[in-house]
Amino acid sequence: MLSNGMRFVWYSCFAVVVLALTAAPAHAATATGQFNVSVTVQSECRLASTTDLAFGNVGVTTAVVTGTSTLGVQCTNSTPYNVGLGVGLGSGATITLRKMTAATGGATVEYALYRDSAFAQIWGETLGTNTVAGTGNGNVQSLTVHGRIPVQPAPAPGNYTDTVRVTITY
Repeated sequence: MLSNGMRFVWYSCFAVVVLALTAAPAHAATATGQFNVSVTVQSECRLASTTDLAFGNVGVTTAVVTGTSTLGVQCTNSTPYNVGLGVGLGSGATITLRKMTAATGGATVEYALYRDSAFAQIWGETLGTNTVAGTGNGNVQSLTVHGRIPVQPAPAPGNYTDTVRVTITY
C-alpha cells in the first residue's frame, strides 16, 4: 500500500504524462518561394575520337594498298556540320596526292584519302565540294576515312608517317 505522500507523487506524475500526451501539438510556421533554373545550349561540335590509319607492312608497291580510319564527331542535336581533312605535312602534298615522309632521308610514299569505300570521292577541306556533311544528334557519330596507296616506284625501306588535320565546321 502506498502512503498518501507516495500516492500524491504517483498521481502527479500520472497527470503530467496524461497532459503531455493530450496537449495540442505546436504548429510550425512555413513560408514558400521559388526560383528559376535555366541553361543556354549553344551549337558545338568536337572531335571525340580518332583511330590511326595504318597501311601495315609493304614492300615493292606493285598493287594498291588500302586501309581505314575512324573519326568520332559529336555535335549538339540538330547542329549541321562539315568535316574536312587537310593535306598533311608531307612536302608538296595536295588533297589528291598526300605524302608520308620517311623518318630519315626525306623519301616519301604517296597516298590518298577518300570519303567512300569505292575510292571515288577524295576527302579534302573545301566546304560543299570534298568534305563530309552531317547533322549532330548529341551522340558520337562515326565517319570512316578510306585510305589508298597507289602503285608507285618502290620507296627506300623505313617508317613513313604523316599527320592530317581534321577540321569540323559548324
